[in-house]
Amino acid sequence: MKTKEYLDELKTKSVEELNSDLVAAKKELFNLRFQNATNQLENTGRIKVVRKNIARIQTILAEKANA
Repeated sequence: MKTKEYLDELKTKSVEELNSDLVAAKKELFNLRFQNATNQLENTGRIKVVRKNIARIQTILAEKANA
C-alpha cells in the first residue's frame, strides 16, 4: 500500500481502531526482531517499514488528541 493511501486510511479511523492497529504493529515488530535475531528473517526491510508505520500511527493519534 502506498504511503498516501495508508495515511488517508489512518486518518479516517477512530482512536480505538488506531490503538488496536498500534498494538498489532508493535507485536509484528517484536516478532520481526525475534526472527532477525534467530536468523530466520528473510526480508529485513520489513522492520523499517513497520517502524515507520508505528510512527505514522502515533502521529495521527497525537493529532487527534490535540484536535
